[in-house]
Amino acid sequence: MTSYHDLAVSSRRHFMATSAMSLGSLAFSWMQQQEAWAAEQAKPPIGPQVFDTTPKVPAKPPRAKAMISLWMQGGPSHHDLFDPKPEMKKYDGKEFPGELKQDNKAQASSKVFASPWKFSPSGQCGMELSELLPHLQTVADDICLIRSMKTGVNNHGQSIRALQGGRITGGRPTLGSWMTYGLGSEANNLPAFVALIDPGQLPVLGVENWSNGWLPSIYQGTVIRPTEPRILDLTPPAHLKGIAQQKSLEYLEQLNSQHVRQFADVSDLQARMASYQLAAKMQLAATEALDLSQETETTKKMYGIDQKETADYGSRCLIARRLIERGVRFVQVYTANQLWDSHGRITTLLPNACKKVDQPSAALVADLKQRGLLDETVVHWGGEMGRLPVVQNDAGPDKIGRDHNTYGFSMWVAGGGFRGGYVHGKTDEWGHHAVEGVVNHFDYHATLLHLFGLEHDKLTFRRSERDQTLTDGQPAKIVHELLNA
Repeated sequence: MTSYHDLAVSSRRHFMATSAMSLGSLAFSWMQQQEAWAAEQAKPPIGPQVFDTTPKVPAKPPRAKAMISLWMQGGPSHHDLFDPKPEMKKYDGKEFPGELKQDNKAQASSKVFASPWKFSPSGQCGMELSELLPHLQTVADDICLIRSMKTGVNNHGQSIRALQGGRITGGRPTLGSWMTYGLGSEANNLPAFVALIDPGQLPVLGVENWSNGWLPSIYQGTVIRPTEPRILDLTPPAHLKGIAQQKSLEYLEQLNSQHVRQFADVSDLQARMASYQLAAKMQLAATEALDLSQETETTKKMYGIDQKETADYGSRCLIARRLIERGVRFVQVYTANQLWDSHGRITTLLPNACKKVDQPSAALVADLKQRGLLDETVVHWGGEMGRLPVVQNDAGPDKIGRDHNTYGFSMWVAGGGFRGGYVHGKTDEWGHHAVEGVVNHFDYHATLLHLFGLEHDKLTFRRSERDQTLTDGQPAKIVHELLNA
């Protein structure tokens, strides 16, 4: 007969993994991350170091408390959306007079490609935006448009790494991981860093986009599925709910307590027990946070959830707002793999991409503002690159596109201390190179951390016998022109 002692020393992980009343793949993944961090850390010089997501007080008073990044993977064409160059129409179809840094030589051409779409002044600020973004035009006075972004690496992977992790090399922590490492989270029953992925396909580099790199694994982003059920196995089957599940959790608590008594000298066991308790809380908290039926029909219509083209992205933008309302620190909302990578058929692909995200993106800004949340929430919209001013795939007007350009491109930010109704920087007359007010990826990161009360060169993690940072020794500067006085 099996004794209680034998049961008590059985594997708690085995119990959890085989239980019919599992707390769910997301919760269990979170618990595994919580357990794994200790093995990954270099020993601190003095005393034990504890890693968690409890709220941290930043070095300076913060202006922003949370961030939602709308990640447009593939490289939206700034020529056609944000950076009008009307003089290029004089040269449309003619030979480009300067030098180009093209990525795809096989389909390259040097014919100037002036944008076929019209721009018009928007808002009281008069910000010029494309006709492809009619909803963004309605919130122009709330956004800060940066026309002089630069990473300088023309491949998707390297430029994604630069903007997500600070360097073009892989294996580094992403921005969301640094944020939660430095600040923790106000939510004690939800993940601190959430990735809302697209139903079409994972973005280029896949899970690397929300990786914790060499930071403790507790700071890794938690993925929420794009379709229902957004979290698999979060709740037990109906016949196992209530008392049956409660008894199961009580038994797990007995196993945990017995284990602590047997190994009292292992300091992280209490923390593990707390993590299991948190996972149990997530059953209710995550279900509630993801339940859009609690929103009014007016709000859902505002995000475009009533339309086929915008329903998916609108739902995820609305979930992002609900998550930051509940204390989640960083949420990133992804578009599908290469949605914006318009090497060909740009006259079809670009309008379709804009249709998917324009209304939900603008609605997020407007909704945060009307709820009094925009002042403390940064909203970011952009991808890893822009496009070139010349034709690619010169095989007819319906097939042409634009190649990569990371030397001068556009993105926008709003809220959290960024200036509204402001256009920053300038590209050259062809929209190829940033020439005024250049914002490198590391400048952008330094500026972001500043708004959250963090100093980019002092938010460090000790690794390989040196302190590492998000900006990692690059000549980063805070771009004060982007900020409210």
